[in-house]
Amino acid sequence: MDQSERSAVIERYKTHDGDSGSSEVQIALLTARIDELTEHLRGHKHDHSSRRGLLKLVGQRRRLLNYLNSENVNRYRDLIGKLDLRK
Repeated sequence: MDQSERSAVIERYKTHDGDSGSSEVQIALLTARIDELTEHLRGHKHDHSSRRGLLKLVGQRRRLLNYLNSENVNRYRDLIGKLDLRK
């Protein structure tokens, strides 16, 4: 993910001006990285070090989602709807 894509994700999910570290932004950035790694692993099935990194990112996103759910359920529901994480 280059800087322009990163800035676009931050711009879309920020909660206020100057926001670059809220839970929503962090989860959105992790989701973008997870999507990139997932695509990479489709073509490189034996890249186990990247697979391990992917699993670590998924766990980190899960912990942030749990935190957001415990703090503010409405923000959590809005975010999973925007990111299309739950079916």
